[in-house]
Amino acid sequence: MGIFEEAAIFRGVTKEDARQMLNCLNPVEKTYKKDEIIYHAGDEVTSMGVVLSGSVFIENDDIWGNHSILDRAGRGEIFAETYAAIPGQKLMVNVVAAEEARILFLDVGRILKVCSNSCVFHHTLIENLLKLSAEKNLRLSKRIFHISSKSIRGRLLSYLSYQAMENGKKEFDIPFNRQQLADYLNVDRSAMSNELGKMQKDRLIEVDRKHFRILGETEI
Repeated sequence: MGIFEEAAIFRGVTKEDARQMLNCLNPVEKTYKKDEIIYHAGDEVTSMGVVLSGSVFIENDDIWGNHSILDRAGRGEIFAETYAAIPGQKLMVNVVAAEEARILFLDVGRILKVCSNSCVFHHTLIENLLKLSAEKNLRLSKRIFHISSKSIRGRLLSYLSYQAMENGKKEFDIPFNRQQLADYLNVDRSAMSNELGKMQKDRLIEVDRKHFRILGETEI
């Protein structure tokens, strides 16, 4: 399956129309190595990124050096669209390649303004952009919900319960390694690892690296 079928921004647009549309959107394709910064906090951007391969993390580092992962965008997903839609708005986050990633940059201003050619697919593109922005807002709201607990166990239970529900089963893989999960939940890695060990002893979960199994009789 090609990127035009996978990328949600092109949903409902044929391959031929998508290729024609790209001519209007100043497309630029770049490849980034793992941990390479794609966008820096403080940058002013006019283009959003579409992940063609690999994945990226949306990260925050405050002035005291505290680090957190706010979101992840995988193949076919987009990032920085909200900032690119507001001229002069500086990024509050870093966008970093979580692994080797190939990114297609598109001019958001040209998406939001219907071109002189009156492309029939342009309205579909705008609808897709609006839906994707709403979905990302929901994901950020879910993270706020996960980190609302004062205890590390509460944050883990909230996140793992959601993952089980999202996967429709009690056994699943998460997209984060141990450090990344700690950054996402905004907790200390050592303390979180210790809590995961206690949760295994309490027969709440089984865990092997990124693989989790929820124990108990609760229905998903």
